[in-house]
Amino acid sequence: MEKFVVHTGLVAPLDRANVDTDAIIPKQFLKSIKRTGYGPNCFDEWRYLDVGQPGMDNSKRPLNSQFVLNEPRFQGATILLARQNFGCGSSREHAPWALLQNGFRVVIAPSFGDIFYNNSLNNGLVVIRLDDAKMDRLFADCAAFPGFKLTVDLEKQTVAATDASYVFPFEIAAGKRERIVNGWDDISLTLKHSEQIRAFEAKHHAARPWLQ
Repeated sequence: MEKFVVHTGLVAPLDRANVDTDAIIPKQFLKSIKRTGYGPNCFDEWRYLDVGQPGMDNSKRPLNSQFVLNEPRFQGATILLARQNFGCGSSREHAPWALLQNGFRVVIAPSFGDIFYNNSLNNGLVVIRLDDAKMDRLFADCAAFPGFKLTVDLEKQTVAATDASYVFPFEIAAGKRERIVNGWDDISLTLKHSEQIRAFEAKHHAARPWLQ
């Protein structure tokens, strides 16, 4: 998992509430046993005018010019603004994978689906809750200022305008913050105890040799 301490990035607005995980990565793409390659299919049904399927050449598919994330000014965005209940629906871990592989490091919204929220933090996607008034300010600035950027400081737990005109604090569990700041996923955390694991296995095998 990639470390995240401070990130300044271009902001893109997805001014929709109740965006579910099937909208983030449609169900037909869950057939893959890989953890990579989902980025071009993030928001697939909104991004393209045809019906996407695994293995298609996405570079040849017709884009939906009315979908905000297809606008040239938002290409390369790494911070996504959304509305209430982002990531609701099924518990697919592919949703944060798709967002990360599409280039997003941060999603900011008033609220998230609980399972999506935890899946995101476990995979290094920083999800931040800000109230509606603060979200309105961010959406307004994103619309008013081409190239609008924000700085997210995970250690200080702040979202700030790059000109420091405002700084919004946010809450995140200390354990989750520590994991992302250090780039520790579940496997990394397990390997921190590798010596104890090997010692247990050696003792277990010595006591029960018939299980080897």
